[in-house]
Amino acid sequence: MESPLNALPVLPPAAEDAVLSQAEAAYRQLRDKLIMLEIRPGEPINDGQLAAELGYGRTPVREAIKRLEIDHLVVSYPRRGTFATSVDFTELADVSEIRELLEPLAARRAAKRASAQMRQELLATATTIATMDPSPAESRDLMRYDLTVHRLIYKAAANPHLEDTLIRYDNLATRIWCLVLDKVPSVSGHITEHVDLLKAVAEGDADKAGELALHHVTSFEQTIRKVL
Repeated sequence: MESPLNALPVLPPAAEDAVLSQAEAAYRQLRDKLIMLEIRPGEPINDGQLAAELGYGRTPVREAIKRLEIDHLVVSYPRRGTFATSVDFTELADVSEIRELLEPLAARRAAKRASAQMRQELLATATTIATMDPSPAESRDLMRYDLTVHRLIYKAAANPHLEDTLIRYDNLATRIWCLVLDKVPSVSGHITEHVDLLKAVAEGDADKAGELALHHVTSFEQTIRKVL
């Protein structure tokens, strides 16, 4: 029987990447490797090696790396090379401050503006998460669901500038979470919080969606601070 964790697409699927430019596809794949710490903080970024691994030319990979610098996921030093950025826990308060303002805004907008098709997708995602019974060993997979849910809501908000901004800060927050994942007793509660949020957005309850989004962000920060 298929595991519930395999029932929901997590992160941009390969089929979607196939219709993107090579630079965009390389950017998305490298971005998510950095977010999930598959490329560890401080690890050197070798464009030739990454191009070979991803199956792209060096030029699109170099273009992707330039964008990742803007996202604060990689950093370049003259005569030293490019590296995955370190995870700075002192940034938690700054990242959370921005997310506490913008996540409720996105949730409220999504509740008001989501298309009928997007509302169906949000409800389907909520149903899948509600039926999951993951083991502690699947914590890293659960964090991919967290990314997926947030990105769905940002997309449903129908404001590309807000979407881009929130993706960037959610990415930074996820890196912090992944670095302390082994210290957190369980992330399943953090993920199942999404069920009510997704339903509120899908059902058009903007006030409830905003409140739940704010609670989700603040509880995230509180959980991280307990293990630091």
